[in-house]
Amino acid sequence: MNDTKLRILDAAERLFAQQGFDVSIRAITDEAGVNLAAVNYHFQSKEALLDAIIARRIEPVNKRRLEMLDAIEARTGDRPLPLEAVLEAFLAPVLEAPFEHFKPLIGRMYSVPEEFIKRVFHVHLAPIVVRFDAAFARALPDLPESERIWRLYFSIGAMVHVMNWSRVLRPISNGVLDPSDTRALMRRMVAFAAAGFRAPVVENQPVHRGTN
Repeated sequence: MNDTKLRILDAAERLFAQQGFDVSIRAITDEAGVNLAAVNYHFQSKEALLDAIIARRIEPVNKRRLEMLDAIEARTGDRPLPLEAVLEAFLAPVLEAPFEHFKPLIGRMYSVPEEFIKRVFHVHLAPIVVRFDAAFARALPDLPESERIWRLYFSIGAMVHVMNWSRVLRPISNGVLDPSDTRALMRRMVAFAAAGFRAPVVENQPVHRGTN
């Protein structure tokens, strides 16, 4: 990757993470020290630039996720997979990603237009979700599919919340809790998600609306 393209990616990632996706291309070029033509040449649009940023950060994370899951499956053989180990493989590479702006960037990603999120999901995340859903099915073979998907959905939501809002943990805990301790954070996230996956199945109940 040439130096100009790398400077654009670094500058855009930094600004998107700090300010959101309304940042102008002009602000990105000023931050990167390049001209507008360079951005247009390498990326054509702001969405293409964002897609390139996500790809370069999420691909190594997903690679690590799959390496961890492959190792779990190799150790376990045909037995049910250990739930906590599968959750750690799914969560830890994200929560422990060393990239400074990765966590707030992914958290902010959910504020961009829905069609873009759908495309990002199908390109970068859907294969991982499918693979891990199969692993969760092996870990909890008696859990109905619909419940399993709900619980995976809630776990992803909790992960995104932690990535985007960990900065509020210290003030709401009066400084007692440290969000920078990623190993401690990950252990608690795994325990929290595992409890959710193992919770009793909630049967559909009719909604009784009160009257005034």
